[in-house]
Amino acid sequence: MTNFPFGFSLPGGGNEPDPGDPQWAAFMAQLQQILSTSSTGPVNWDLARQVATGLAREGDRSLTAGERAESGEALRLADLWLDPITSLPSGLTSPAGWSRLDWIEATLPTWQRLCDPVAARVVDAMSTLLPTEGLTTEDMSPESVAALGPLAALAGGGGLAGMLGGLGGMMFGAQVGQGLGTLSREVLSSSDIGLPLAANATAALVTANLAEFTEGLELPAEEVRLYVALREAAHHRLFGHVPWLRSHVVDAVGAYARGITVDRAAFEEALGQFDPNDPESLQEALSGGMFEQADTPEQKQALARLETALALIEGWVAHVTSIAAEGRLPGADALAETFRRRRAAGGPAEQTFATLVGLELRPRRLREASQLWAALAEHRGAEGRDAVWGHPDLIPSGSDLDDPEGFAQRDTNVDMPGLEDL
Repeated sequence: MTNFPFGFSLPGGGNEPDPGDPQWAAFMAQLQQILSTSSTGPVNWDLARQVATGLAREGDRSLTAGERAESGEALRLADLWLDPITSLPSGLTSPAGWSRLDWIEATLPTWQRLCDPVAARVVDAMSTLLPTEGLTTEDMSPESVAALGPLAALAGGGGLAGMLGGLGGMMFGAQVGQGLGTLSREVLSSSDIGLPLAANATAALVTANLAEFTEGLELPAEEVRLYVALREAAHHRLFGHVPWLRSHVVDAVGAYARGITVDRAAFEEALGQFDPNDPESLQEALSGGMFEQADTPEQKQALARLETALALIEGWVAHVTSIAAEGRLPGADALAETFRRRRAAGGPAEQTFATLVGLELRPRRLREASQLWAALAEHRGAEGRDAVWGHPDLIPSGSDLDDPEGFAQRDTNVDMPGLEDL
């Protein structure tokens, strides 16, 4: 009887492959194609794109010219409302309306930077299952090759480590694609989760998702669209004119992820649960406690830096959006509370990326951060408030969120430079 390694099941549930079985032949051909797909990193991003777009297409459609124009007009109007609220200039570049497929294509490069560090650790863990690094089927006895079963044909003379790397890339590609596809059905704009996801920094509203989101609210669609546009325009002012902020956030994610190690026993158990005939089994297998959280000072520091930055970003956006919407959008207070709850709770797709990236991309101290920015505006004015973004050494720390008033009143006599002076 042939052992099929790494927990894979044969089509039909048997233990012996039947080369004459069309289902088996199709499975092997598909697996060979996936493993041979070119990849520049530990995730098979071609597969991730295929899975994500397959999920996003359900209920998605191309936008009409009128719908794209409507989104662009809402973003431009919202941006005008922000002019007297903040000293940061406009960050809009080609405001647009997006379909779900547009969102996937625009944000994929950033997700690659976020997910690759963890995926690399999983692929490395797969390679440790081999007895000898660099081992090929040509180096093995006929009995050992036979024990590998059909996977030996996929490895050929190219090395089993390479084959396992391809399997790891395939597994993570499918998982990332599942998460991206699900997230594409939830996000309302390019910066909805608080990160600058669009590689070209385009401000955009995801039209279909915004329409579905509005259905659950007792507010006019135009009012909801303008509120979301305000948040989007505020995010782009921040990331467009605080040059260090984008790398500060993304690098903190990477620094935290690099400290994660893989629980070998949990990893092997996950492989044992994977059934190629059941794609959902992959998500279930990898969603368990496979990652061991390293308790190093470096990782704690990266996590604290990231959580504080996310809270400060979301708090600033909520603060300036609230001021800009006052007197213009009657439902602004209700919408503000809706977004506070939405960002605090997260959704199933964000839970998926908590597994992939190794942490939840959510601000944990949003209310404190909003209070801090309001206190800064009161004591230093809008220009003094925004000048805090002038350098990473000036931004509040986690302990400053414990005492927003104290931070705002500190050094109030110091001449705070504008961003243009830094």
